[in-house]
Amino acid sequence: MKALKMAPTLLLAGGMTALLSACSEGNDMQSTTQSESRETVETFPDADTNPLLRLSDLPYGMPPFDRIRDEHYLPAHERGMELHREEIEAIAGNPEPPTFENTIVAMERAGRELSRVRSVFGNVTGAHTNDTLQAVQRELAPQLAAHSDAINLDPELFRRVDRLYRERDSLELDAESERLLERYHTGFVRAGAQLDSTGQERLRSINGRLAELSADFTQRVLAEVNDSAVHVEDREQLDGLSESRIQAAAAEARERGLEGYVITLLNTSGQPPLSSLHDRELRERIHRASLSRGSRGNEHDTRDVVHETLSLRDERARLLGYESHADFILSEQTAGSITAVNELLADLAPVAVANAREEGEALQQLINETAPEAFDLASWDWAYYTERLRQQRFSLDDAEVRPYFALENVLVDGVFFAAEELFGIRFERRPDLPTYHPDVEVWEAFDADGTGMGLMLGDFYARSSKRGGAWMNSYSLHSGLLGDYSVVGNHMNISKPPEGQPTLMSFSEVTTLFHEFGHVLHGLFSDVQYPRFAGTSVPRDFVEYPSQVFEMWATWPEVLENYARHHETGEPIPQEMLERMLEAEQFNEGFRTTEYLAASIVDQALHQSSGNDIPLATELMDFEAQVLVATGLDYAPVPPRYRIPYFSHIMGGYSAGYYSYIWSEVLDADSVEWFHENGGLNRENGQHFRDALLSRGGSREAMDLYRDFAGRDPEIEHMLRRRGLLADDES
Repeated sequence: MKALKMAPTLLLAGGMTALLSACSEGNDMQSTTQSESRETVETFPDADTNPLLRLSDLPYGMPPFDRIRDEHYLPAHERGMELHREEIEAIAGNPEPPTFENTIVAMERAGRELSRVRSVFGNVTGAHTNDTLQAVQRELAPQLAAHSDAINLDPELFRRVDRLYRERDSLELDAESERLLERYHTGFVRAGAQLDSTGQERLRSINGRLAELSADFTQRVLAEVNDSAVHVEDREQLDGLSESRIQAAAAEARERGLEGYVITLLNTSGQPPLSSLHDRELRERIHRASLSRGSRGNEHDTRDVVHETLSLRDERARLLGYESHADFILSEQTAGSITAVNELLADLAPVAVANAREEGEALQQLINETAPEAFDLASWDWAYYTERLRQQRFSLDDAEVRPYFALENVLVDGVFFAAEELFGIRFERRPDLPTYHPDVEVWEAFDADGTGMGLMLGDFYARSSKRGGAWMNSYSLHSGLLGDYSVVGNHMNISKPPEGQPTLMSFSEVTTLFHEFGHVLHGLFSDVQYPRFAGTSVPRDFVEYPSQVFEMWATWPEVLENYARHHETGEPIPQEMLERMLEAEQFNEGFRTTEYLAASIVDQALHQSSGNDIPLATELMDFEAQVLVATGLDYAPVPPRYRIPYFSHIMGGYSAGYYSYIWSEVLDADSVEWFHENGGLNRENGQHFRDALLSRGGSREAMDLYRDFAGRDPEIEHMLRRRGLLADDES
């Protein structure tokens, strides 16, 4: 049984579309890259010295990272906004009556220079930032929000869109064009186009401030996770860690100018070393450092930012006619309503926490039997004794398994192998192409007929300049209108081993790599007419579905046998070890589901609050605790996967949307059944999945795409059975 991967995947959009988001709040906005020259680009001031102001001459329009400098970003954004304003003014002021071509298609083409610059900047600030880039980010955030509002609230532009929308039945549009018109109209309305002047002025102020807060929160979280690293002077305290991890901790200490060792933190509440460290006191230090991030009262404390963000989101939602921010967000998702989401989470929570408590009882029994001194199970003990119990029940040690999961083997002989078997595509390294960091590798993708499809940038190692988690992003996406190729990034945060040693992965990291590659395929296979619908431009609670489906191939026998080989001997993973590993997959599922649901329910509680019910900054941690008590999730050994002060998902694109992973898993588990029913890993099934769903992006309603693929509505029982949440008589 796999664990959910809480991996933020950025929604993708192109041209004008990226600037129509009513709630972007400074999030990265992706776009397509031009494949044709424009005279305006060639005549930019400083175009000869600023590579962001010119079309890239690299394959597939890949950004020329070797020529881009920090000082290029601000002037490129300013010039991009200037050009975009000129294009929009021309559309809005066109004396000709509005047509689909001169208004909607023209907006799809507009803003390409700005979108290109924004995609590069947004991706680099997430993957390899610095003080200079963060200063530019803070300066640009309100400017970009104001630029977006100037378009969304342009009365002449909206009049043209509104007229076309009212006349849509007579325009004889094809289905994708009709959907594009509808989405533009909805986007303008949700952005405040129908508000009076007073309402629009307030909305501009809210959006500008939210953009500033988003940048501030992101930068505080990154600074806090770096500052919260735990310094250890005595090597004996690291007993239990592998030698490679100890060496990595020593290297981190040297880099910081310290003696001894430094344990760095990931963005989740739980930290990987907790499963191995024998020293209980050190486990507690690490765990408390993790849980206290953002609420320590220092300069990186995020609680004031969270409170102001919640208040402004609520005010904006009510200004636009919604009861809360959650109501505003969910009205555009496949879930459709607060009620639907609350019912799903409420149904799952009691079963999940009951399973977690049973697991906790087993861990307590193990503590009583093996610990030198009796103590009550605490949250910093869970991972350690879970690993001991896993070894006891399944004779399975994580250190025993890792040598069979070297990153190179998993990527090439696992992920790429599965993609070739399903879709006929193949990947080749492109070491000749420049990257923004030495750890990044570039791969070129070729379709089954040998045609080049685009590029994937693999950025798999953690570093202090990189945000936490795992995610896919895009620099460009294919659409028929613009003719661009897809260039996408695949990011993880694996601890980098010492020089000369292989990167050995946990099986959880293996499935995360498969997961993120599912997003990559969603981007590479984009085959729509309009940039607005390209790649993963789908509802937030649908975007994780295709990537979660691709996780299935990590344990598919033909795939697993191809990549699970010892990094030194090349011997395949022993069958009995493999059987033990697969048998243990559902082990600890109560914990994983409970920590995830706790975070999801807190997210909903925060964003369903309105007015005076929104907790103050000083009340946020009490609010979190009260929500967990009210929903029965107040089980101290299992804290939420993310606590509010470092819950980056909901301060970004997943606000009121963290439920999306389990909502998507209903579709995912049903799809796994479909593949089993139809012969599994073969080209026919892969091509059908690609043609019916992966290539279509957001060009149709998400659930219609699912039905096109599966030929049926999904059944939740498959997901419940997978997670061990069905009673024996139901399974």
